[in-house]
Amino acid sequence: MRLLLLPALFIFSLSGCHFNATPQTSTEAPATQTSVEQELQTLIDKSWALTLAYSPELAANLGNKEAASKLNDLSPESLALKDQQTKALLKQLATLDRSELSSASVINADMLQAQLQNDVDLYYFHDHYLPITAESGFHAYIASIAKAPFNNIEDYQQYIAKLEGMPRYFEQQTFWLKQGLASGITPAKVTLKGFEDSISAFIVEPQKSGYFKPFTDYPDHFSAAQKNALTQQGLELVTNTVLPLYQQFYDFMTEQYIPNARPEIAASALPDGPAFYQNRVNYYTTVDMSAEQVHQLGLEEVTRIRAEMEAIIQQVKFDGSFADFLHFLRTDPQFYPKSADELLREAAFIAKKADAMLPKYFGKLPRTPYGIAPVPAEIAPKYTTGRYSGSNRDDEPGYYWVNTYALDKRPLYELEALTLHEAVPGHHLQISLNKELTDLPNFRRYSYISAFGEGWGLYSEYLGLEAGFYQDPYSNFGRLTYEMWRAARLVVDTGMHSKGWTRQQAIDFMASNTALSMHNVTTEIDRYISWPGQALSYKIGELTIKRLRAKAEAELGTDFNLRAFHDAVLENGSIPMSVLEQMIDQFILQQQALLTTNGQS
Repeated sequence: MRLLLLPALFIFSLSGCHFNATPQTSTEAPATQTSVEQELQTLIDKSWALTLAYSPELAANLGNKEAASKLNDLSPESLALKDQQTKALLKQLATLDRSELSSASVINADMLQAQLQNDVDLYYFHDHYLPITAESGFHAYIASIAKAPFNNIEDYQQYIAKLEGMPRYFEQQTFWLKQGLASGITPAKVTLKGFEDSISAFIVEPQKSGYFKPFTDYPDHFSAAQKNALTQQGLELVTNTVLPLYQQFYDFMTEQYIPNARPEIAASALPDGPAFYQNRVNYYTTVDMSAEQVHQLGLEEVTRIRAEMEAIIQQVKFDGSFADFLHFLRTDPQFYPKSADELLREAAFIAKKADAMLPKYFGKLPRTPYGIAPVPAEIAPKYTTGRYSGSNRDDEPGYYWVNTYALDKRPLYELEALTLHEAVPGHHLQISLNKELTDLPNFRRYSYISAFGEGWGLYSEYLGLEAGFYQDPYSNFGRLTYEMWRAARLVVDTGMHSKGWTRQQAIDFMASNTALSMHNVTTEIDRYISWPGQALSYKIGELTIKRLRAKAEAELGTDFNLRAFHDAVLENGSIPMSVLEQMIDQFILQQQALLTTNGQS
């Protein structure tokens, strides 16, 4: 149960991150490859073809015009067939003699196996029964089809075909939601409070619908007759097809689904729940740790970070307890923006400062720039405080989303850490560089491993400390609050899903240890309830990167080059922590050999 629904382009388990779809490169095996290498390449090609066959949006972005008019087929027959085909690929992959593969090919084989196995696991655990989360759902993500470029008549015809296909799409998703109700596989009922607002946001006058917007802004070269015909067709579809679908879905959710969602919050309460949760722990951390080990690590990190937070309270000479200081931060107006524009401008200022730090810490920078935009209004109330939303085209930027809903819950002292995580040197830098790794097979270029990506994002917050950010002790406390937030996740996620914690216990633990607003605390706890295991990836990934950096510093001594280390971390794209460890070990040996060679010359 992935418990995360993303647009069709997001074929792997991403974290709210978009990937740019550039023209597909050839993956034909070189003639010099061994027969086993060629066999692996064949399996990679077959797997990628399978991905494109079941992901029309991705296929369209890679140049398949026939796929551009299609939505995902989520019928029982389609999903069952995909599962069978995936299992067949896994079986073939298991027969490869990996001793005959190069080290690079072994990594490809291991990562392909992990991706295929995750697809099989998710189908086994009925992930498709859950196309919604506490934050949003398929009904919101599908609306992205209205935001594609519209440059010619063909673009409009393809969009119209997608609008015509929406009844089937909604019917299929609702079918799986009903299967989930019957099986006890739903989000926890408590996390769905207010969920209906994310649906009603789409139930508006036809001319005000986001789905109608493409029919209000045509390219200049369209004739009046073309514009009129398309406008009439679009208005008819939005009025009589799209909006009724949202009303029907609203009625279903409010009358049937939400009232009958499961009362338990724990993943362990789901059918085969303990096995499912441990599966998610392993998947999201990419390391072999039990839920109990993760829980204890979290408690240790909370204790360490708490001591640093207490030191800052003493530094600012605050008269009161730790809880009093948190209350002060949550309630004093000086820490909060007075308008959405103020929040966005401050984020933009911090982002520009972050851009300027990059050359000092990185040898290679991406081509793609990024902008700053508010979280879309229809999902903002239950959405996280910020997120990176990349481009699905190579002629468009990525975006750092900032949540401007409930401004009195968006403290400015957290904004530096948030910006470094979501923009640069965090997600935008890492994801954009990943897109440019054209030598990697596509199944790796368009994948996202949460422990790597989110670990890098949290490490980027720490890197800001070295770069001179957090000059204000309150912003440094905000950084520590964000680090504490990720450490507390290890405790509350495992606490709720494997140790019997209540939702209120988790809220109280998070609220008493971080300066997050109570709005953010509750939305985050509900996120962890409806997305088991994902929240563990941040701290586990960050600790691994820090440990590997310390190892490289110790072995290279004064010859350690931080820019080279960062480039080495990012040069292989999104990879499991075990693979990253191998890569950094190689980096250390290469640096030592280079130093020896230079010393002899």
